[in-house]
Amino acid sequence: MHYFNIIHLLFPIFSVLENPKSFSISKPPPRIIRTCCSFGNEVGLAGIPFVKITEIISPENVGNHIYYGGKKEKNGIIYSKKGGFLDTGHLRDIADITAYIYGSLKLNIENGSFNYNLGNEGGIKKIFVKLDNTLTDEDLANIAGKIAYDLSVWHEISTWNGASFIPLVPERYSSFSVEDAFSNLLGVHLGIKAILSPNNYEKEMDVLLKEAFKKYEVVNTFEETAEAMDKVEGIWWSKKAKYPSKNILKIRLFNIYGCIQPMLIETLAYGTETLCVPEDLKNGKKIDDYYTLSIKANFKIPVKKANGSDQ
Repeated sequence: MHYFNIIHLLFPIFSVLENPKSFSISKPPPRIIRTCCSFGNEVGLAGIPFVKITEIISPENVGNHIYYGGKKEKNGIIYSKKGGFLDTGHLRDIADITAYIYGSLKLNIENGSFNYNLGNEGGIKKIFVKLDNTLTDEDLANIAGKIAYDLSVWHEISTWNGASFIPLVPERYSSFSVEDAFSNLLGVHLGIKAILSPNNYEKEMDVLLKEAFKKYEVVNTFEETAEAMDKVEGIWWSKKAKYPSKNILKIRLFNIYGCIQPMLIETLAYGTETLCVPEDLKNGKKIDDYYTLSIKANFKIPVKKANGSDQ
């Protein structure tokens, strides 16, 4: 998933960060927010000789969190010994989308039910939500996190099938990359915690990200992540391919619901850490009972083929 940071300039950054529970919703969140991050190290660019792309970052260069991004915020891929490769751009995007959706739920809970559009990506995205006054802030945050995660999955599906931000530049080279799902889901969990904290949302995200780096044992330097990336070259990705070829990735992670374990280079297998997609509320109901995400797919999405019908 490749993000272009110019997009955040097209949408207002709300001035209610001191109280994330009052995030206002005037437009759907953009489907592309931050410039991040393609898997690989020094990968060539088709048609442009001598250009190599590396989107790796070291922990000391990860800037402070800015709601919906900003020039002072830095992102990239970083390796952790217990969480595998982490994409801080993915993580932060999904945390912010969780906060954005939470604000919409909070503002509309008295209405009981409402619809709103979530923009166009491989088709028109709409959501119908049915709420009740028994739902707590924690419930609303978990519902928002589940919706945000569903949207991240749709992004992978749509780009896999040809949707792209830049016309004629396919993004399949990054669809279902091995670090995407765990990074997205970690963003959901950190976003929920930041929303429910009494502290400033952005500052709380900074604290939580540092705690996550410590928990998952993020390496200390750019060089260590580059070394980790090179250890799986030819296994997880190929330096022989050039952007935007789909052949850059040699393996992809498609099992991205339920509970997810990160892929570690030490074993070339899954680690023992686990993150789970929010599914249940404390009232015993399923989160899915409260919303319906509908997507009117465009011609690029093979809906009939997926349904086993060519009619």
